[in-house]
Amino acid sequence: AADTQPQEPETPPEPTPEELAAREVEDLLASMTLEEKVGQLFFVQVPDAEAVSDVSTYHLGGYILFGRDFKDKTAEQVTTDIQSYQGAAEIPLLIAVDEEGGTVNRVSSNPNLRSSPFRSPQSLYSEGGLELVRSDAQEKCRLLESLGININFAPVCDVSQDPADFIYDRTLGRDAQETSQYVAAVVETMAEEGMGSVLKHFPGYGNNTDTHTGVAYDDRPYDTFLTSDFLPFQAGIAAGADMVLVSHNIVSAMDEASPASLSPEVHRVLREDLGFTGVIVTDDLVMDGVRDFAGDDEAAVLAVQAGNDLLCCTDFQTQVPAVLAAVESGEITEEQIDAAVLRVLTMKLRLGIL
Repeated sequence: AADTQPQEPETPPEPTPEELAAREVEDLLASMTLEEKVGQLFFVQVPDAEAVSDVSTYHLGGYILFGRDFKDKTAEQVTTDIQSYQGAAEIPLLIAVDEEGGTVNRVSSNPNLRSSPFRSPQSLYSEGGLELVRSDAQEKCRLLESLGININFAPVCDVSQDPADFIYDRTLGRDAQETSQYVAAVVETMAEEGMGSVLKHFPGYGNNTDTHTGVAYDDRPYDTFLTSDFLPFQAGIAAGADMVLVSHNIVSAMDEASPASLSPEVHRVLREDLGFTGVIVTDDLVMDGVRDFAGDDEAAVLAVQAGNDLLCCTDFQTQVPAVLAAVESGEITEEQIDAAVLRVLTMKLRLGIL
């Protein structure tokens, strides 16, 4: 007689850690209100007043700390401030600084927090090459983490070899190949230390003027980006960078009508041509380089429509309601908000913030 014993049902394979993480993030997203989702897209300067209550009022995604948030404070005071923000957050916050070394230091410019400011990339590299760059990046990560900071807006990926360029002092000051090696070394070290990294200023600052004070027009041919400016970003993406910050320069080879931060085409290049799947963040949306193109309550809406996941802005009290209204009117789809929030939450989970 044929064997008619019923077959044992196959046990499904155990889900991988990645699958479990994706499920966790999707469940969290599904439980959020529209207000909570939109709030997660805002990565904002700590306000002068109501800094603790604004976290829960606006469901903010994160706070960026500037020099004034550290001035004359002890490490204990800084840590207490940051803990008070985190204590008010239902979803833990991204807490970030610009600690590039050299001309841009928020934390180490306070002698209570480090005996001397972190040195510039150019100074480190000239003295000790990539080895010194790595040990400096490691020390920086550990200092920031000891205070409760989980994102550093670094490394600078811009290629500049002309001391007259606005961006030169903040760059490695070398060609695209050496800059690419530098970027990869910093990103890898930050990843090892669990610190979120930000590649900036996409698509490459070149010799442009300061967008804090006006519009910068970049008329360089697209080929320059392919053969030079994109290379350090590609190296940083390959090394596992968490975020890419998009500048306000108007890059005519990609979009002659809008600042890069508000340009769907620039974001398409970053996603499709450079293959970046992480979080895209704007430079501050109150800078003059963007305000000439967007009314007071339009900047964030245009930034979301362009494809940004996180919006840096000082005037979030105006911008958050504007984005909510745009979703309710159908100008922005809820699917687009969900996709952005999913990337933000996934990054928070990967960095151990969630």
